[in-house]
Amino acid sequence: MPGESILIVEDERIVARDIEKRLKKLGYRVSASVASGEEALLQVAITLPDLILMDIQLKGTLDGIQTAEQIYASQGIPVVFLTAYADEDTLQRAKVTEPFGYIVKPFDERDLHAAVEVALRRRIAEAAIRVALEKEQELSELKSRFWSMVIHEFRNPLTCILSTAQLLELDDPRLTEERRHEYLSMIQNSVRVMNELMNDTLSIARAESSEMAFNPQPLDVEDFCYRLVEEMRFSVGSSRSIQLKVKGCSQTISLDQKLLWHILVNLLSNAIKYSPEDSTVTLEVICTEGTAIFKVKDAGIGIPPVDQERLFQPFHRATNVGKLPGTGLGLTLVKKCVDLHGGDIIVDSRVNAGTTFTVSLYALCAISPGRYS
Repeated sequence: MPGESILIVEDERIVARDIEKRLKKLGYRVSASVASGEEALLQVAITLPDLILMDIQLKGTLDGIQTAEQIYASQGIPVVFLTAYADEDTLQRAKVTEPFGYIVKPFDERDLHAAVEVALRRRIAEAAIRVALEKEQELSELKSRFWSMVIHEFRNPLTCILSTAQLLELDDPRLTEERRHEYLSMIQNSVRVMNELMNDTLSIARAESSEMAFNPQPLDVEDFCYRLVEEMRFSVGSSRSIQLKVKGCSQTISLDQKLLWHILVNLLSNAIKYSPEDSTVTLEVICTEGTAIFKVKDAGIGIPPVDQERLFQPFHRATNVGKLPGTGLGLTLVKKCVDLHGGDIIVDSRVNAGTTFTVSLYALCAISPGRYS
């Protein structure tokens, strides 16, 4: 792989110059050429080469095998040994350093080129495997923490249901009818929280397992948003007003309807939940060629700056939500749906001054006369 940096560690000056000349002819960069293990350790710290060609027999207190062992342990830089000694004892000593190859002197240019290419490609392959294993381990740890948090979050409403049901079961004559209704309401709220938590958890699990795939279809965005807002208005009643503004959506746009539903329902539900009564929540939709922009605005409690960086993490809730119910999974699901769509989401919020979420989804437009009017 021409262009890679190679350090030569060879105590025979003529041999070292010959190797350097051949490497440069093949298109490689020679970071340095040194004659001892001590010099090699110094050059490695300075230049961090991609590969080291190391003679086993070196001047100084360190031979090539000892030098390679230190370099591989501290830097992980691969070494190809140069040796005129291919005896069994030397090879056994060299194995400890996990070399990437051997070149037996005398060698020709083809042998040198083959050994260097194999070592460099192996280095890249092993680096890719390490990254993949690290990501897999990180993902496994994240999943473990996620499910631990899910179990923890289920315990709270379950505990509330159990303790409240036990109080009702006692049938204490001192328990007023009003108090009984309060206990029943607590049970109902806990069940709703568990149901919401279960639905959000299943949706996130589907997204993680690729069951929730990106499946774009031509969509009349204005009609879709109109119907969704009507459903939301019906569910919240007259306590909140939802305003819909649509601009430039006279064509159908290729979007995933299910993902868009999750995005908008969660954002609108949050906007309604964290806004004062009799306030207005606005869904603004702007369609341009290849892009659909959805802005959900509220005049609610806002999100503190300290919480905004962690907003899309599972179970994270803003520090100012108080006793307002929620699972802390809604925005996690929103982010996953936006990511599956290849889109972007931006939040602009100030405490006690409201929040605006802006979602940009990129798609292809197609002319369609079937617009809702």
